[in-house]
Amino acid sequence: MNEDKYCIGCGVKLQDSNMLFEGYTADLSNNLCARCFKLKNYGEYQLTTKSNSEYIDILKSINETKDLVLYIVDLFNIEKDIKMIREYISNRLILVVTKRDVLPKSVNDEKIKEYFSKFNLDYQDIIIISSKKNYNIDELLLFIKKYKSSKNVYVVGHTNVGKSTLIKKLMKNYSEFDCDLTVSVLPSTTLNKISIKLSDDLNLIDTPGLIDRGNIINYVDFSIMKKIIPRKEIKPKTYQIKAGQSLLINELIRIDYIDGAKNSFTFFVSNDLKIKKFNSNKNETLKNIIKRNLEVGYHQDIVINGMGFVKITDKALVDVYIDKNVEIFVRDSLI
Repeated sequence: MNEDKYCIGCGVKLQDSNMLFEGYTADLSNNLCARCFKLKNYGEYQLTTKSNSEYIDILKSINETKDLVLYIVDLFNIEKDIKMIREYISNRLILVVTKRDVLPKSVNDEKIKEYFSKFNLDYQDIIIISSKKNYNIDELLLFIKKYKSSKNVYVVGHTNVGKSTLIKKLMKNYSEFDCDLTVSVLPSTTLNKISIKLSDDLNLIDTPGLIDRGNIINYVDFSIMKKIIPRKEIKPKTYQIKAGQSLLINELIRIDYIDGAKNSFTFFVSNDLKIKKFNSNKNETLKNIIKRNLEVGYHQDIVINGMGFVKITDKALVDVYIDKNVEIFVRDSLI
């Protein structure tokens, strides 16, 4: 009887019986499933059919251990349900806030830490990192060694927050072993738990991540996705607008300023996205899709899930036009 074999890229069980199912490979001697092979070599992406219930079962299994957990949160795209992780795991936790390189250098790290403290996530420690820039990676490893209770340390978080990228950086910096994780800007690249040996005393266990159905990257084509996901430090764009004026981002989202004093809207989105300002009654772009009305308070952000956020200085009433599946919400200003 052949022993089960798993893809070293995404962790899914390999099979050669049905090319329509996850884990398919033409030859079981291969180490990668066809999905990971195509993604690694040709940039071709195949949407996964997995559901959050499967990933929640993985979190519950982690909860049965006493092992340390690294909870990875994307600084550029902080989830509305950031506290949901604590519904399923009670393990000791380090909050790892990643993609620091995306927000302007002028943003103070201590202010960011203060912002996260209000979520009451009951973490042992918090650290702000950038895997891309190797920022605070040494300090993170020290934290891991300080708080771990066994060789196993789990890496959890929503999809596309940078879990696999961080593991590959840790492996490159500190390990003599190879790491073949599939890393991509595309969502749900990792499909199962994957244990990676960093050293004789430390195994990092990558997990698939909770699927964020409200993320805009689920509803745009690949060419637009590449524009939405920032590759370098964002240059905020500020617009002074008054009631009766609108702002349009790449014909993906329209914000109409309905009521309020003259106001300042600062966009923290990818530099590749174009923003237009115009009088609301002179342009009908996107007005054929569902409208959502938002009341924004002093120093609050409008968050566009997966795209970034808009910081608004004063109180405002706005109408937002965007794909009905994309989540938008108001929060206290991050910056």
